[in-house]
Order: sequence, then structure tokens, then C-alpha cells
Amino acid sequence: MRTAEVTRKTKETDIRVSLVLDGTGEVNAATGLPFFDHMLTAMAKHGGFDLLVQAEGDLAVDSHHTVEDTGIVLGEAIREAVGEGHGIRRFAHAIVPMDEALATVALDCGGRGHLVFQGCFSQKTLGTMDPEVFEHFFQSLCAKAGLNAHLLFQGRNDHHQCEALFKAFGIALGEAVSLRPGRTDIPSTKGTF
Repeated sequence: MRTAEVTRKTKETDIRVSLVLDGTGEVNAATGLPFFDHMLTAMAKHGGFDLLVQAEGDLAVDSHHTVEDTGIVLGEAIREAVGEGHGIRRFAHAIVPMDEALATVALDCGGRGHLVFQGCFSQKTLGTMDPEVFEHFFQSLCAKAGLNAHLLFQGRNDHHQCEALFKAFGIALGEAVSLRPGRTDIPSTKGTF
């Protein structure tokens, strides 16, 4: 089973992530940020992996450190669970509508962390959070996981845009790290990521 458990403790946060790539979509997210827990749950559920996130952070300051550091730890867990990438599909994409909103995600799990994030939120808060933190979350996750990700979204309702984005990311990630039947090679002309 392709799994990982990663912890990170700083003066600002204390985070533990447990990840099972070949899971059933079982999720337990407890970050102290209900909207973020909702997004993590949507991502893992639709990606088909099991995810446990326990995070304590300096929420009295704001949500930035907790969200960004969760991205760091989740990215490290993805990288560890994928390992050298033997037999994975590597590339995947997903398009998810949610009412008037539409999110498109294209991923390459080839070891090169890079994020393109196109879209904007119109409100100053999502739940109790500054929506700017979501780009930081995905940037941190992609850098640590070695994902090249293009995230594009549009719509009028910020909740719908964000939820469609997390669902699309989960679906694309689940597909990209899935195993190709009968293949054990590393999907790279270089022979390594």
C-alpha cells in the first residue's frame, strides 16, 4: 500500500498528515478552519484517497501559517507515498462544474514543482479565511510534492469556485498517481523524475 505519515512542528504550527493513495475517500480533517476542512474533505473524497489532517496553528494571528504549512506537509506526504513513481500514470486532468463555477486542473507528477493559478475570488473572506491563502496552499503543496499543476477557475460564487477547484485537484491527483495495469516502469524518458 502506498502510504505516508508526515509531521511538522514549528513555532507557528503543529501538523500531522496521514495519506493512503489507494484508499476509499475516508477523510478526517481538523485544522481549526471549518471551510478549509470542507475543502480538504472534498479533495480527498473525490480523489479516492484516505486523508487524515490534524493541524494546530496560530489562528489568533490568521489562517495563513496553518493553511500554507498544511500544504507543505501534504505535499511531502504525496511525494513520499508516490516514491519513485514506478507504474503511475503521471499525467492527468479534471474539469469540474459547480453551478455557475468551473474549475480545470491539469497535473504532471513528474517531480518538478510548479504552479500556475488563474482565477480570482471576489469576496474578502471564504468562511473565516482570506481567499489568498488558497494559492499559497497549492504552491506549497506542489513545491513539496513535485507537481506541475495548472489550476484555472471562474464563476461568480467564491464558495463554488473554491470547492470546484479542490474537487478537480483531487480527481486529477487521484488519476495521476494511479497505477497503470501491468506497468512498473517510471513514466519518464529520463528513467527517473
